[in-house]
Amino acid sequence: MLPLTSFVADTWRAAAEPRHYAYAAVLGAVAIGWLAPGTVAWLLGPALLGGMVLLGVAHGACDQFVVPATHPALARGKGRYWAGFLAGYLGLAAAVAGLWWWQPTAAVALFFGLTAWHWGSADAPAQTLHRSQWLAHSLLRGGLLFAVPLWHWPTKTQGIVSGLLALTGGAPMRAATVTQAASLLLPIVAGGLILLWLSYLWQQQAALARTDALETLLLMALLLVLPPVLSAGVYFVFWHSLRHVLRMNQLMDRRATAPRGLGHELRFFLRRSAPLLLISVGGLAVLFGLAWARAASGPVLVSLALLAASVVTLPHALLVTLGMDAARWRRKSEQ
Repeated sequence: MLPLTSFVADTWRAAAEPRHYAYAAVLGAVAIGWLAPGTVAWLLGPALLGGMVLLGVAHGACDQFVVPATHPALARGKGRYWAGFLAGYLGLAAAVAGLWWWQPTAAVALFFGLTAWHWGSADAPAQTLHRSQWLAHSLLRGGLLFAVPLWHWPTKTQGIVSGLLALTGGAPMRAATVTQAASLLLPIVAGGLILLWLSYLWQQQAALARTDALETLLLMALLLVLPPVLSAGVYFVFWHSLRHVLRMNQLMDRRATAPRGLGHELRFFLRRSAPLLLISVGGLAVLFGLAWARAASGPVLVSLALLAASVVTLPHALLVTLGMDAARWRRKSEQ
């Protein structure tokens, strides 16, 4: 079977492999954007709105289970653990909020840079990689997700960043900065990915190289066909968040050994994320309600969503990198 045919066929085996639903969702979004570009926002809007709550917001609502699952010794005292968790999590969130107030330009750079790292490392293959390959994949996949919109959608990308900066009192992003960033980042990412795939082939991991290359092509199609807001939304909800949910389920339910359908996986996760998910959704409802009452436009609402996401990205990404990904970067002698 041809590689592309095999890759597309994976989407139809999603019942056996829930993570393949990410492939199906992205392929579907690309098809809609290709066939109906004028109405793609209306067609994808309802799915994105529901997915943003049930997957996007929810995927971080089980962060409190990461340390007990990965470092149980640090969570022996329930009261002490919750006090430390809330102090650390909210303290880091408050520090990011303070950075937005003090230095919005630095805050936006931190947000997008950290997001690129977090998305890229979350996409790392499940196979055992050399530490340098894992690091390279994390940086290059995350860089790809920002390099393509910078190059193909420069005006829209500039508008998103400038809108976020305007919301926090920062100076707008210059068009020349977008052009310079794209011209620098895209060749580095393209060349780095080719070298990474060659390293997989050198280690006789042809299947891994093929899968990673085809995933890259699929994500590039998404980033090229859909404008940045929609492509980032589809990726964040139906690729990044879904895969994180499935990975968290493995940590929280180590007794499960047999494959389970996507419906079971989502129910299992949502039951455990419900308390913090309800609090998060309530807070976001108040925030957007206030903005709506002031007749905020669509771009302002997008900027508010990005600002809210940025505040919790730092503690969430640290928990994933230092907890869930510890085995990938720690020295063998330390494990």
